[in-house]
Amino acid sequence: MALLVQKYGGTSVGTIERIEAVADRVQRHKQQGDDIVVAVSAMSGETNRLIELAKSVQSTPDAREMDVLLSTGEQVTIALLSMALMKRGIDARSYTGSQVRITTDNAHGKARIQEIDTEAMKADLAQGRVLVVAGFQGADEFGNITTLGRGGSDTTGVALAAALNADECQIYTDVDGVYTTDPRVVDSARRLEKITFEEMLEMASLGSKVLQIRSVEFAGKYQVPLRVLSSFKDGEGTLITTDGELDMEQAAVSGIAFNRDEAKLTLKGVPDIPGVASRILGPISDANVEVDMIVQNVSVDGTTDFTFTVHRNEYELALKTLNQIAEELGAKSVLSDAKIAKVSIVGVGMRSHAGVASTMFKALAEESINIQLISTSEIKVSVIIDEKYMELAVRALHSAFKLSDSEAGVSEA
Repeated sequence: MALLVQKYGGTSVGTIERIEAVADRVQRHKQQGDDIVVAVSAMSGETNRLIELAKSVQSTPDAREMDVLLSTGEQVTIALLSMALMKRGIDARSYTGSQVRITTDNAHGKARIQEIDTEAMKADLAQGRVLVVAGFQGADEFGNITTLGRGGSDTTGVALAAALNADECQIYTDVDGVYTTDPRVVDSARRLEKITFEEMLEMASLGSKVLQIRSVEFAGKYQVPLRVLSSFKDGEGTLITTDGELDMEQAAVSGIAFNRDEAKLTLKGVPDIPGVASRILGPISDANVEVDMIVQNVSVDGTTDFTFTVHRNEYELALKTLNQIAEELGAKSVLSDAKIAKVSIVGVGMRSHAGVASTMFKALAEESINIQLISTSEIKVSVIIDEKYMELAVRALHSAFKLSDSEAGVSEA
């Protein structure tokens, strides 16, 4: 018998038939003696429909009223799933975020959870009820409805698991776990049985869309065992856990992440004086552009080149801002490239394996792929390359680190 928090995404509850399938799964767990709390998203497509409705009335919708509107999507799902459970003879009760008393700050559209009142939920669980909670939402201290941003239902699920001290938080989605890389790029990509919070955070931040970053951060902070499972087929999924739960012989590299939504900007011939980096990145930050990788070359004749990457959506704004900075600093020129990609190897095993980076660089060199920028950490090496070589690079690295099913467990670097 265990206390499980199960989160179901929009595709998992996208139709009445899928809601019925969720109810069947919950019923099976209940029959095994488990206590169940379910967090759900709106039915797939519903949030987008509500956004379009809002924009048809007000071109820039009021943030408070937008949250009131968007929160209704999950309210539909919790009622329908509760009805489906009741039809199966299961005592179920639905809760909106405000009814659970998920207290957040007042940042509408991107609120952060501050506290969860578990008293009512624990009383219901003690009576054998299944609780069905609306994900993605809460309320501020004044009772205003708030939403947590895209993917916020994952965060709701993890936060409920932490507050209730659940044995596991299970994230049900349209994939059956976390893979060594995207199976659409590498046919032989392998589902990982376990991965650490650190690795999952890196994978999520580097482009993996399996889990929302905030939910992984939350799970890591409160040590909530997190499991990614498929709503559409049975299986063990992938357990996201701490380093101590992994095998001592953990392979050096666990996965290959990639992101094609990158752009690179270079300021050439910048005066190499104290504070120049601040004078470049300060205005970029003031323009609300988030910088990723940064490289400053060695000074030559009193000048240097300063290169950084941004998300491609912010490329035009960053380029406009950088041109203004170039004039103020008397830089020689501004170079830019919006057709790049970032490819990364990730693995906590890197800490105890030498030669990982050299294996990566050799694999790329053998495919004649030029590396433009390099960034490293204890568990990650990222490179910027020409976008057209991205899939080739991913396949080459996946093979070099022996991540396929047939090669699993023999990776050496």
